[in-house]
Amino acid sequence: MTGPAASPSPSSPNRLLIVRLSSLGDVIHALPLAANARRAGVEVGWVIEPQFAGMLEGNPDLAKVFVADTKGWRKRPLAPETLREAKSLRDALRAFAPRASLDPQGLWKSAILARAAGPRVIGFARAWRREPASALLCPLPVTPAADALHVVDQNLALLGPAGIPVVARDPDAQYLADRPHAEADAFLAAADRPLVLFHPGAGRLEKAWGEERFAHVARGLIRERRIAPVVSWGPGDERRAERLRSLLPKRAPMPRLDFAGLARVIREASLFVAGDTGPLHLADALGVRTLALFGPTDPARNGPYRDRNGIVASMHSVSDEKVLERTLQLLAAG
Repeated sequence: MTGPAASPSPSSPNRLLIVRLSSLGDVIHALPLAANARRAGVEVGWVIEPQFAGMLEGNPDLAKVFVADTKGWRKRPLAPETLREAKSLRDALRAFAPRASLDPQGLWKSAILARAAGPRVIGFARAWRREPASALLCPLPVTPAADALHVVDQNLALLGPAGIPVVARDPDAQYLADRPHAEADAFLAAADRPLVLFHPGAGRLEKAWGEERFAHVARGLIRERRIAPVVSWGPGDERRAERLRSLLPKRAPMPRLDFAGLARVIREASLFVAGDTGPLHLADALGVRTLALFGPTDPARNGPYRDRNGIVASMHSVSDEKVLERTLQLLAAG
């Protein structure tokens, strides 16, 4: 069920603004908003935090990317630099002049930024927002249908009041992996095939499966298939990645890569093994088979969207051997 449709002036620019500031997985799950808007002939802008802006570089569905350093601004709210940056962004958003702004994030900061671009803000109804009171800034509230279980489908419900039909649902990040990347290509040239990536990183402790458990599965692949898995990692994953590498036969580590480089490496993988973390959703958006380890979060809402065959629920209670067995089955399925 959606709210009332926005009714802009026929002479206003055919533009839409998306405000999804973070994080990696959430940005990926919002990509179909831009894809469908562009297919409908709409010019799309996106507001994002600087640490995730690289995720949108080269996206053909976007005409404009606006960077909002809300974390930095909160650390120095009255600093002249903060006030200048905030005013500059407000002016740029008003100049972009979208017919409507979408707020799939459901926070005060996202609602404020969406409202800064104009009065027509489409976002989730109060009960569906992470910060319910921020619905005050959202005059076009949307309640997703009961069968919209996954966050991707919930996000797509926001297109209804904007008059944009949904013709593509799958998140697609191929544009990112298509960008040339010398360091990623050099690593891939030396990597064995099939390439299996293990990503032990986790944004929260309860989402971590444990390096010893990853290592058990990785050693099983070496034993059963003579596949030497590669440890995938990103910013904040250094300790877990180093720990996992120490438990496995020594091999050249994957270098530190930006989003484009990571996407390029992941796209070459036969399997990506990880918990509920951004790179897992990047792998899914690249069409790579995943083994997705879920525990505290609901995979029906937050799991891989394109390929759900590799989901392992209740990861803390399932045995390592069961995960190894599922991993071997996924590799055999090719």
